[in-house]
Amino acid sequence: MKMPAREASCADAHVPLRRSPLNQQLSPLIELQKIDLRIVELKEQRRKIPARLEIHEAPLREAKRLLQETSASTDALIKERRSHEKDLEAHEDRIGKMKDRAAQLKTNQEYQAHLFEVELANKKKGEIEEKILLAMERIEQTQRTITDAQASLQESEALFTREKATLDEKDRILAAELADLEVNQKQLSGQVEKALLARYNKLKATRKDQALALIKDGICLGCRLHLPPQLVSQVKRGEDVHTCPYCYRILYWEGEPASEVKGPVDHEQAQNFEVGESV
Repeated sequence: MKMPAREASCADAHVPLRRSPLNQQLSPLIELQKIDLRIVELKEQRRKIPARLEIHEAPLREAKRLLQETSASTDALIKERRSHEKDLEAHEDRIGKMKDRAAQLKTNQEYQAHLFEVELANKKKGEIEEKILLAMERIEQTQRTITDAQASLQESEALFTREKATLDEKDRILAAELADLEVNQKQLSGQVEKALLARYNKLKATRKDQALALIKDGICLGCRLHLPPQLVSQVKRGEDVHTCPYCYRILYWEGEPASEVKGPVDHEQAQNFEVGESV
């Protein structure tokens, strides 16, 4: 028996609309974006490791520089002291010869001149001895500085060795995670339709950040602007791929796909959420 038209209409009303799962084209792409963002984060962390190592190495380089400079200064002072010692030796020999000539002097005038010359020579000798003492004091000071610098260098070397080991281990862990993610990245890329993947990669390269944006409370979380209600409904139904009209990111929704329900629009509510308004 043929069902009356009215009854058929009522029966159709109880047949649920087709509810697809979260857009099957976007599901792997959403996961791919998560992996891509994590890969970017890991690469950035690895990129910063040499700079962090450079910071930890700076005290070590400074300790080495100070030790080298102090050692060079000590060597120069030792050479200076030895030079003064040679001058003193030569001067003492000269004074000795002057004294030997005293027996050959015949007049009082010559003897007075000789005494004056000896006095000047002894004064010069005292100046040379003073220079030697000063050089020895400075050598002692620099040798104490060398001792401190050597201790500082050993401490800096130990600290740098520990920090380097820590950063090397961190880099190893990041590299291992990165390698695993790149394998997953390749697998997920193979699950995305080629044209959509090309579109995603182009957006990612253009924006230098995420190419997909989540919709929450009618807002595109990529640009933080209110979206047209009709567009939000289309994205929620998950029947096609849609983009934000403002930032051009591919939109997705994390809830269950929504059925299209047509009903009156609350005018007051519509005024409260103007399309394109930034939050």
